[in-house]
Amino acid sequence: MENFDDIIKSEKPVLIDFFATWCGPCKMMHPILEELHSKVGEKARIIKIDIDKNQDLSAIYNVRSVPTLMIFQNGDLKWRTSGVQSAEALEQELEKYY
Repeated sequence: MENFDDIIKSEKPVLIDFFATWCGPCKMMHPILEELHSKVGEKARIIKIDIDKNQDLSAIYNVRSVPTLMIFQNGDLKWRTSGVQSAEALEQELEKYY
């Protein structure tokens, strides 16, 4: 099984969605991320991380509110925001790293 460090070291951009099962806005992100995946296909990877099950990771990346979205490439944090985002906005952000 891949660990987080291996995943974010990818040359392909990786969008991480830090979420919580109890978070209303996080539930709104699920269909948005599915739409985004259908648009970007294999050009980017989309991963969801449950902050309650991954508290160490949440602490390392200082996740204070959910959803928090981050884009990593080659191990570097390239972009970060909190709150619900549109598929279009996320696609525009990811396109910078193809």
